[in-house]
Amino acid sequence: MSQSPSKSPSAPSAAVPAAHAERLFLPWWLWLAGFAAATMLAVEVWMGAPGVRAWLPFVVLLPGALAAMLWLGRIRVSVRDGELWVDDARLPARFVADVIPLDAAGRREALGVGADPLAFVVQRPWVAGAVQVVLDDPADPTPFWVVSTRHPVELAEALLAARDAAR
Repeated sequence: MSQSPSKSPSAPSAAVPAAHAERLFLPWWLWLAGFAAATMLAVEVWMGAPGVRAWLPFVVLLPGALAAMLWLGRIRVSVRDGELWVDDARLPARFVADVIPLDAAGRREALGVGADPLAFVVQRPWVAGAVQVVLDDPADPTPFWVVSTRHPVELAEALLAARDAAR
């Protein structure tokens, strides 16, 4: 039987900031499309030739497609240890002024014509949601971050909780 953290005798009296972690994997239909494209290209290169040309395109292109799709889905977004981590970029929560959850239309607007060229952007087109993290650091020319996430509200809440805990 599990105990809730608030009833545990060893639980700290202060509230622990909400944590968030996700990986921006490719959806199943992009995996299917990637393997279909690699297979069609391998068949075109093969074109019924005997010998090495019969199997080499498949041995090279299918693992290459797998590696490319794994690489595209490598981005991790998390809030931990008082920082926002996006792949290998880190933003201390104390520099966060505000976090705005964005749906697909809001993301399009934030990255559209009126976007700031100094903004830090990690955008994945297969992820509809995003957050805009407005910065409060006079030493940094970056006005805000726009980060793709499948759970924009949860990420915003976790980052704001980490900011409040850091202050």
